[in-house]
Formats: sequence, C-alpha cells, structure tokens
Amino acid sequence: MENIELNSFLTDFGNAIAEYRLIGYETRALNREDFNNDAVDAGEIGAGHTVTAIYEITPVGSPAVMVDELRYGTEEAARINTGEYAFLKLRYKNPGEDSSNLITTPITPEANAGLSGEAQFAAAVAGFGQILRGDNLMHGWTIEDARALAQTNKGEDRFGYRGELVTLMRLAESLG
Repeated sequence: MENIELNSFLTDFGNAIAEYRLIGYETRALNREDFNNDAVDAGEIGAGHTVTAIYEITPVGSPAVMVDELRYGTEEAARINTGEYAFLKLRYKNPGEDSSNLITTPITPEANAGLSGEAQFAAAVAGFGQILRGDNLMHGWTIEDARALAQTNKGEDRFGYRGELVTLMRLAESLG
C-alpha cells in the first residue's frame, strides 16, 4: 500500500466561534498561502489510516475568551452568518499524482451533538497529553478528568490498549 500525501487541512471558523486552537500538529502548521501549493508537504497518511484533528473552541460571548477581538475585521466577514462553526478544507494527493484533490464540508452545531465514544476517548487522550506536557490552557482539567472520560468511553478494547492507557492515567494520577 502506498501513502496518500495529505497537504493540509485548513478551517475557517464562523461567527459563533471567538477563538480556537488545534491540539497537536504544531510542527506541521502551514502558512495560509501554502494550503493550495501542491509543492508544500504537510505530512503523509498511510493508506487505510485515519487522523483525528481536535480543536478546542471558545464560543462568542464565553468568559473563557483569552484574545481581544480584532480591531480591523472586514465588513463582509462581520455580515456573514452561515450558522456554521467552521468550514473544513482538506487537500490530498493520490499515490503517483502531482496535483492535489480538494474536499470541503461545513461543520455545523449539529455535528457536535452526541459525540461518539471514539471522539470522546480521543479527547481524553488529547487532554492527558496536554496535561503531561504542562499546557497552561487546561483550566483546571485534571488527569482524573481525562481518566474518567477515557474509562467511560473505552468501548470495545480488543487488544487491551485502551485499558492499559487508563491504567497509565491512574498511575500518573497517583504520582500527583
């Protein structure tokens, strides 16, 4: 199996979101102008594999907003009210091809309803990683919180890896 070259994903957040941050992938960040440039590589995903991108979002009007509103926004951007949280753009190249293909999809508030156990387990893993690296944006979220979320959403654990992670979280919790 050959690798599919994933050029990037870029999200434009709608007027319901005040700020956001992508968790992980810091070393693969692209400049906006490089998204459409097929010569710029942002990483590869092997055939049959998946990648999960987790964004932390802060809704407009939330007391958790940390960054001041931009003084000079465009009038057009202020008028647009699509009801979307974000708009996802993904570029990929098939093996042996030089030109990328584009996939786009809106992300609506309904997409957030009833997150699957898989997504919640992924959020627990991401949160645990952020805590271990000393992220100062966890706002009181603890290893105990990550462990409880992982335990609740462990799902089918065919090889026991998820259970091992919960045990590792419990050990990290005991270390204080």
